[in-house]
Amino acid sequence: MADRAVRRWSVPDRQLQQPGPAAAERFESFAGTGRRFSFELQPGLSLNEAIATPLATANLRAASLVIEGGAFAPFHYLMPALSTDGLHAAWYSDTFSPAGETLMERGNVTFGERDGAAFIHCHATWIEPDGRRCAGHILPHETIVSQPVRATVWGVETIRMVSEPDAETAFTIFHPVPVSEPAAEDTGPRTIIARVCPNEDITGALEAICRKHGFAGAHLRGGVGSLIGARYADGTRVDDIATEVFITGGFVSADARRTRIEITMVDTKGGITRGDLERGDNPVCITFELCLEEA
Repeated sequence: MADRAVRRWSVPDRQLQQPGPAAAERFESFAGTGRRFSFELQPGLSLNEAIATPLATANLRAASLVIEGGAFAPFHYLMPALSTDGLHAAWYSDTFSPAGETLMERGNVTFGERDGAAFIHCHATWIEPDGRRCAGHILPHETIVSQPVRATVWGVETIRMVSEPDAETAFTIFHPVPVSEPAAEDTGPRTIIARVCPNEDITGALEAICRKHGFAGAHLRGGVGSLIGARYADGTRVDDIATEVFITGGFVSADARRTRIEITMVDTKGGITRGDLERGDNPVCITFELCLEEA
């Protein structure tokens, strides 16, 4: 419990004032027995339904997915944007709806529930009908699968991911909730479902999550969230406030020299960057949902 109550990692200089009081515990995380499987999102269904139906059949209420290939039509999405309402630290754009069929590249999905119904949060990259490569937040109910999309799932049956109002950010966001303790006879890798709060360095927080659960190392299986710009290990900088981010790879280790977090990010101007994050200088903007599998 100490890792949640006492911060053991550095706080980046870049910070955003949130509308509500900061929660005392800067991340929420629970571990259970992980399950992994693959399937295809079927044409004619909304993105939300195409994911929710097979995961409900598998009795999962918290999962992270990697989705690749296929296409959507119609397709609707949002971009990150600066806040103009005097309340939120960041916001999002008006809806973009390119005409025609949009080809999926790759994305991450957090699966859980909102208001008692299955709900997803998806950040991705894609190719629009005019050939432009774009990225952002896909609207799950309005977007329809037009060609099968490959999906790989990492989930935990004993955890729920619930989207609820958050006092600190004034957004409705996912956080993990334990349902039951893993059964002794369960087999499979220990897997963590987590959420990191604003202004926390994502690398330090991930290492603290692993320490809390006794993981010497963990594979980053997925993550959806936002950072206050970015500082990459190769020296690339993104100087922005609002971004949309998803995990493309990485490993978290008790030995900090081995920790590597690779992301894809889109900023408020539509610029897309990808790379390994610099340690200690990448604070969360609003939230970051994560799935880690013990190595």
